[in-house]
Amino acid sequence: MKPLKTVIIDDEADAVNLLKLQLVKYCQLSDITTYTNSSLALEALRKSPPDLLFLDIEMPLINGFELLQELMPIGFQVIFTTAYNQYAIKAFKFNAVDYLIKPIDTDDLMAAVLRVQNKRALNAKTLKTVQKQIKGTTIDKMAISTHEGVSFIDLNEIIYAEADSNYSTLVLINDRRFVISKTLKDLQELLEESHFLRIHRQYIINLNHLKHLDRTKSLLTMANKHELSIARDQKDKLMEMYKWL
Repeated sequence: MKPLKTVIIDDEADAVNLLKLQLVKYCQLSDITTYTNSSLALEALRKSPPDLLFLDIEMPLINGFELLQELMPIGFQVIFTTAYNQYAIKAFKFNAVDYLIKPIDTDDLMAAVLRVQNKRALNAKTLKTVQKQIKGTTIDKMAISTHEGVSFIDLNEIIYAEADSNYSTLVLINDRRFVISKTLKDLQELLEESHFLRIHRQYIINLNHLKHLDRTKSLLTMANKHELSIARDQKDKLMEMYKWL
């Protein structure tokens, strides 16, 4: 399983550094990104959500609750870290894994991270079981692991998928998005018998949502009006797939 992609957001630099040290030393986490500016953190998380977020509540610019509200629906685990206990009830409305009071007790921190890891392993096992059961059958849904369990989406709701390092972003109808912990190559293998085509190292498209091909610019226009680059060899392959009038 891939390392737990972890983000810490807290406006106090000392608190950030101490928590990072604890996570590395006692929880053996290695992929950790930190932010002391919640506004910059929000933009980063929109582009690349983590697996686990440690989040302070009282911060200038955007507080912790406002940040999560902007990111709804949340597809990652959240552990609140704060000096105040009066926000606990509100925190758990966001399905928080835990609510840790500063200074953070190491044993409490280790227990919270272990819960995240166990839940992640269970979701991955469930997802693998579902995918094994549907292998060899006509697949019209995709199972996606989320922080709450497994979500099922219709394949035809996917307009295209975009590569994001070791992750992929699924762009769906109605402007919905899912970030999944699979590379575009993994996704291509999963969808190889469906109506999807790898058009570029960056994109896989759903042919049912293709609207226009600009042959001079090598651009495809999808049903949501997004324009995607298509590689030259894939452009030729695409044109061979259709009957021309």
